[in-house]
Amino acid sequence: MAWLGAFAGIAVLVLVVDLLPQLRLLVIGSFGASAVLLFGAPRAPFSQPRNLIGGHVISALAGVACYRYLPDTLFVQEATAVATAIALMMATHTLHPPGGATALIAVIGPDTVHQLGWAYVFPVLMGAVLMLLVAVVSNNLYERGSYPDRWD
Repeated sequence: MAWLGAFAGIAVLVLVVDLLPQLRLLVIGSFGASAVLLFGAPRAPFSQPRNLIGGHVISALAGVACYRYLPDTLFVQEATAVATAIALMMATHTLHPPGGATALIAVIGPDTVHQLGWAYVFPVLMGAVLMLLVAVVSNNLYERGSYPDRWD
């Protein structure tokens, strides 16, 4: 059933992006890694809503800050974005491993990502929320028990 949940999660995200282009949402690679956690390991601490949402948002903020404010030296921006995202997720108890990729994408992403600036956080937040909604429905339909284990 993890296959079906992951399919539905990514499909919903892609369809919303395609059907509502005015929202300027994105499908980013780190959502694929989030799908692995949400549908393949829904009981893992990294898969809980606080970690999913908080980890992606904090990482997006860290990535944009590093891209905008650090010297235009790619390796410094890339390394600092990922390291800062990890430190901030650990400090806020929102560790979500795909967040490292979310931060990195803010630095190495295409012009469409760079042009968003701080607005990059919105499509990241919305994508994580959409994935969470599908995970709640899917995991509760097919798994014993309930998802999430906790909301805090």
